[in-house]
Amino acid sequence: MKGIILAGGAGTRLHPLTKVVSKQLLPIYDKPMVYYPLSVLMLAGIKDILLISTPHDLPLFEKLLGNGKNLGISISYAVQKKPEGLAQAFLIGEKFIGNEDVCLVLGDNIFYGSGFSKVLQQSLEHVKSQQEAVIFGYYVDDPERYGVAEIDNNGKVISIEEKPENPKSNHAVVGLYFYPNSVIEIAKNVKPSSRGELEITSVNQAYLEQNKLIMNKLSRGYAWLDTGTHEALTEATEFIKAIEKRTSLKVACIEEVAWRMGYIKDAQLLTLTEKMNNQYGVYLKSLL
Repeated sequence: MKGIILAGGAGTRLHPLTKVVSKQLLPIYDKPMVYYPLSVLMLAGIKDILLISTPHDLPLFEKLLGNGKNLGISISYAVQKKPEGLAQAFLIGEKFIGNEDVCLVLGDNIFYGSGFSKVLQQSLEHVKSQQEAVIFGYYVDDPERYGVAEIDNNGKVISIEEKPENPKSNHAVVGLYFYPNSVIEIAKNVKPSSRGELEITSVNQAYLEQNKLIMNKLSRGYAWLDTGTHEALTEATEFIKAIEKRTSLKVACIEEVAWRMGYIKDAQLLTLTEKMNNQYGVYLKSLL
């Protein structure tokens, strides 16, 4: 399975912070925001990754992450000239995806929870074996602000609505999606919405109509953070800081993930710490 990180957009809700730099390059406590979605793909066992961003920001991502070889993965890059909806990622990434299935994660979504790697890998295997789409849901108190899914006892999605006035459930669809390869053709047939965008909800609706859409509910013990506002950005930083301080473990440390997943060996991890004369580097060395 291939992986895509969508890190485009103008980030206008975060101005002036994002006037000159992508919001996905802003810090969430001790690491850039993009580390969090990248770690999600790596924990799922996905090693071939495409990062999509603006012409202005793409060189900065390349400078930060390189080709991924030092992490035992492969990172490619593609330009999104104009943000025209989340489903556009599959059109931009068509050649990259090829004949494989694909996981899309949004660059400003942060996930945390014990055993999350297992959930991710099970989702990947489900798509591979059943050729059904897997989306993720998180309980929210204000579902009218989100895309909302109603599901049956088996996790099959019964209905899905975008920002409904009268929500049928409290499960918001979060920015993490596993799709079979058929998503490319589905995305090609999506019509722009009233706001002129290729909506991911339209893609999910297509799978719903085929009875091929299931939802994994991120239940108690999991956290989902959307960092689209100044307040949310601060809350995310405080959350990660608290977790790391209390557990003495790092969240979304891509070097550690690469090592624990077996993508790199001890010597390679040690090499990554050579220019890190700080607590981050000390932490990585302590793993060995």
